[in-house]
Amino acid sequence: MHTLSDKIWFPPVDDAADDGLLAIGGDLCAERILLAYRKGIFPWFEGDIPLWWSPDPRFVLFPDQLKVSKSMRQLIRNHRFQFRINSDFAGVIRACKAQPREGQDGTWITDEVETAYTQLHQMGYAHAAEAWLNGELAGGLYGIRLGNVFFGESMFSKASNASKFAFICYVEQLKKEGLRLIDCQVYTSHLESLGAKMIPRKTFIELLKTYGADR
Repeated sequence: MHTLSDKIWFPPVDDAADDGLLAIGGDLCAERILLAYRKGIFPWFEGDIPLWWSPDPRFVLFPDQLKVSKSMRQLIRNHRFQFRINSDFAGVIRACKAQPREGQDGTWITDEVETAYTQLHQMGYAHAAEAWLNGELAGGLYGIRLGNVFFGESMFSKASNASKFAFICYVEQLKKEGLRLIDCQVYTSHLESLGAKMIPRKTFIELLKTYGADR
């Protein structure tokens, strides 16, 4: 494992430990975060210390392989939720921060993370997909887009199926925009049910280059 300082750089992803941990330290300035994504690395905190990860294999979703159940198709047709993009980025990241996580005492979304990704949103890199119900933000997700790759960061739901609704609608929208890959980072059964799967890290890094996320 490498220790980062003020210099903005990352070691080769092949140096990552078996669990994917590559480096520790540094800060969350926009330049460092964007460099991380371009190299197939993402930040995740433990306490106040940034940890940088590049797991092998990598959990991803190819938009053309999105699975939508009959019940979700019915929910979408019923227009229970309203879908929006970037209408309340701050509200989405705050809700993700407050979302209880099974097996976790707290959240990795620290105040520093919230500030950093809000800045990235203002710079045009971070985006939020939202499900609204009766005028209230009911679910959603946020992440980073580089080239034709979207790097998902976190999801939340205050109403049943709200985050799944926002995710499905967003994937369908991104497909229309030519997006080719969604990085889900690490395995969840929730995203597996929507079509996400594991691919080798080497393949993932190659796809980042192919789809223009490394620039």
